[in-house]
Amino acid sequence: MAMTMTGEVQLPASKDVVWAKLNDPEVLKACIPGCEALSQDDETHFSAVAKVKLGPVKASFKGKVELLDLDPPNGYRIRGEGEGGVAGFAKGGAIVILTEAAEGTLLRYEVEAHVGGKLMQLGSRLIDSVSKKLAAEFFESFEKAVAGS
Repeated sequence: MAMTMTGEVQLPASKDVVWAKLNDPEVLKACIPGCEALSQDDETHFSAVAKVKLGPVKASFKGKVELLDLDPPNGYRIRGEGEGGVAGFAKGGAIVILTEAAEGTLLRYEVEAHVGGKLMQLGSRLIDSVSKKLAAEFFESFEKAVAGS
């Protein structure tokens, strides 16, 4: 099942600060809901473990993320995949674009994800709802991290 999500967030910091925070594993680990571990394998590859609850399904996902088309501090493309055992899998990507704004930086994102296994059985409405909730939680935490710099 495929899912798409787009949005934008106004962040109270310069593009350089936002870019640095977007690429800091400690900041990301603190901001990603359910993230238990996040390590940077090299300049463009990360490994992560996150616990996620989607309706009745709880799963621990192990995943890999790759950063592509890097254009510091303007944005990049993200490609990733995660395996959640019997819960299923998720894979997809995102485009992140940073632009200067009057109040700091505007972060725009476009996400496309595919899920399979038990996750797919939950239905697109539940997955969309939980995905939007997790994105809102991430950006709320990320905004605080950026503002505190």
